[in-house]
Formats: sequence, C-alpha cells, structure tokens
Amino acid sequence: MRRKRFSLWLAIVSCVVAIAFSSCTNTTKAATPDTIRLDYAYYNPVSLVLKEKGWLEQNLAKDKIKVEWVQSLGSNKALELLNSRSIDFGSTAGAAALIGKANGNPIKSVYVYSKPEWTALVTGAKSSIQKVADLKGKRIAVTRGTDPHIFLLRALDKFGLSPKDVELIQLQHPDGRVALEKGDVDAWAGLDPHMAKTEVEKGSRLFFREPNFNSYGVLNVRADFAKDYPNYVERVLSIYEKGRQWSLQHPEELKQVLVKEAKLTDAVAAKQLERTDLSSSTIGEVQKQVINAAGDVLKKSGVIKESIDVAQVVGELVDPQFISKIASK
Repeated sequence: MRRKRFSLWLAIVSCVVAIAFSSCTNTTKAATPDTIRLDYAYYNPVSLVLKEKGWLEQNLAKDKIKVEWVQSLGSNKALELLNSRSIDFGSTAGAAALIGKANGNPIKSVYVYSKPEWTALVTGAKSSIQKVADLKGKRIAVTRGTDPHIFLLRALDKFGLSPKDVELIQLQHPDGRVALEKGDVDAWAGLDPHMAKTEVEKGSRLFFREPNFNSYGVLNVRADFAKDYPNYVERVLSIYEKGRQWSLQHPEELKQVLVKEAKLTDAVAAKQLERTDLSSSTIGEVQKQVINAAGDVLKKSGVIKESIDVAQVVGELVDPQFISKIASK
C-alpha cells in the first residue's frame, strides 16, 4: 500500500515539474528574433532606400534573421500594423503616434526619419477657396488619425472654426487626391507625394501652408520588441542612419529611388524632396514640444479623451535612448 502511495506521489511530482519546465520554456524569449518586420512608406524616403539597398538584410544575415517589408499607406495604417503585431517598426507622424499611444497602442517613438512639410490644405486650380475661413460649410477629404488630419484641425482652430463647421469625408490619402481632382470634395488635407503629384500635374493649389503644424516623421517600435531585443533596435536604427546619410550625400539617386518605388515623375519626386529635411535624426525635447502642442488641439477636437494627460503620454512615447547610444559611438 505504501509503495502504491509513493508511486502515485512520485507521478504527481513528476507531472508538476514537467508542466513547470514546459511553462518556463514557452515563456522564455529567444536571444534573437526569427524575423524583423518593418514598414516602408512613400512619405518616408529613407525606408525606400533601405528596402532598395538591402543593407538591413545584409546586417542581420549573420544572425540568421529574416527581414520583411510591409507597406504603410499612412500613419493610421502604420499604427494598425503595429497594434496588430504585423510589424515591429512603423513610420508615422509624431502627432499620429500620440493618438495611437493615447488609445492604448504600446509603442515607442525612437527615431526621426525626416522633418517634412508633407502636408498642407489643398484645393483645385479653379476653386474659389483662398483661405481657411472659406472652408466653412465645405466638403474636405481627410484621413483620420494622420498628420494631415491633425494639420487640418489645427488650421481650423487657428482661424476660429471647428470640425462641426465643415463636412469631413474620410478617405485614404490617394483617394483624397482623386476625390479633389474629380470635384467630389472642395478641399483636401494633403500628403506628399500625392500632394506634390496633384500640384505638379493638375495645378492644384496649396492654399494654406504652415510648416510648424507638420509634426516630425518618427519611427516607432513595439514596446515589447524594444524590451526583449534592445540591441536589435539599435541595429535597425544604425542602418536607418546609414540610409539617411546616404540620402543626404546622393540626392539625385534618392530621387530616382522615390521615382521607382512610388511610381512618380521626376518633377513630382523633386517637389516632395524639396519639402523633406533629412538633416537630423535626433528625437527628444523638441519633438515632445511639437507633439504636445498638437495634443492640445486633439483634446479640444475630441480626437483624444479630455481625461488624457498629454504631457505624460508624450513622455512615455518619446524614447531617445537608442539613437543617443548610436550617436555616442
């Protein structure tokens, strides 16, 4: 009888140990990820260079890590891809990243890929619209949750209007351009290169420009990826730095990459790049100030909840540690 009890006890202990070992094994993170997934976007020219040149693939090959590229059509789509874990790194505007973070998207903004004037308010060549005040009662194409959307909100607020004074038509950026050109909307919160395309090819007018209302182009990483693989965040950013420096040193070649990837004419690509500043990748207090200013209008417009502490969220979002380490090497 005692032997049977001992055998039963031993079996139970063995089972518990096996389950515990299995649990530990399943929750232990691998030292390296199998695949690193990044977005590429026409509004982020450096991402197109990296995709074209294959430098990241070369850098990670020795660790047997695959690289996957996924296209983002706008900040809203990049945030969706990050939130669904479809990508590890995604390109957005800084203010758009704030919206994502405020809504529970666990991301860190770790790098500035450009300081662009990539958005403005656009109308047709023959339109009677001359200023922001003329938008009252008009139909405006916009992509919610992106820098053009935030730019529009700030422009309306600056001139005493609100979203209730206009009719917002939700469309992705390429469809917004088409709607403007067809006359289906009166104005469009534009984004390059689509904005440059309609400006150059259709004579569309940028009737309100304000560079300071454009938030920086930031590269975001999923917070859990940054926690589990900090060395690989640095590796990715070091290659981004290589791409940014190459772009500064080879402007004509950069234009041709943009022409090829985005299927643009030389004139349209040149127009976009003349509005794209790649001179600095540092992220920190300056970007926090810009994003905070956008956050005030986002709260006022109801895009983010009144209860959100914008400064706190921005502080949790912007993480300069990785690019600072690269800069110090």
